Amino acid sequence: MARIRFEGGCFCGAIRYELTEPPAGSMVCHCSTCRRLFGAPVVAWLSVAAGGFAFTRGGLAEFSSTPPVTRWFCQACGTHLAYVHADEPDYVEVATCSLDDASAFPPTHHSWQGHDLPWVVFGDGLPTFQRSRYGSSA
Repeated sequence: MARIRFEGGCFCGAIRYELTEPPAGSMVCHCSTCRRLFGAPVVAWLSVAAGGFAFTRGGLAEFSSTPPVTRWFCQACGTHLAYVHADEPDYVEVATCSLDDASAFPPTHHSWQGHDLPWVVFGDGLPTFQRSRYGSSA
């Protein structure tokens, strides 16, 4: 696997992280949990092997939003940076737009469109899923 190095962090700069492996996947999530956590209609995520992701600076806060998900965010500015799902402990889901270069890994699909807001319309032609990427295509 090709080694890479991409960095990211929170809004205030207190927390920094690095990716040293390419993401296994990327998506735009339309679920109601992400909408409420970010106060946004959709959120982009990268799935990164846990061994290819590391926090390099700062003090994290964490909470369990919806069992079995543990979310990490900056305790100074509140930026939500990543989460882990107990059913997939080998992967970290990283908030794409917390990368210094958020354009480096464009999304490959849309998930949880069953939760979508009626005024959110994408014309990007990417595959869509009513639930997770493991569900059937919409």
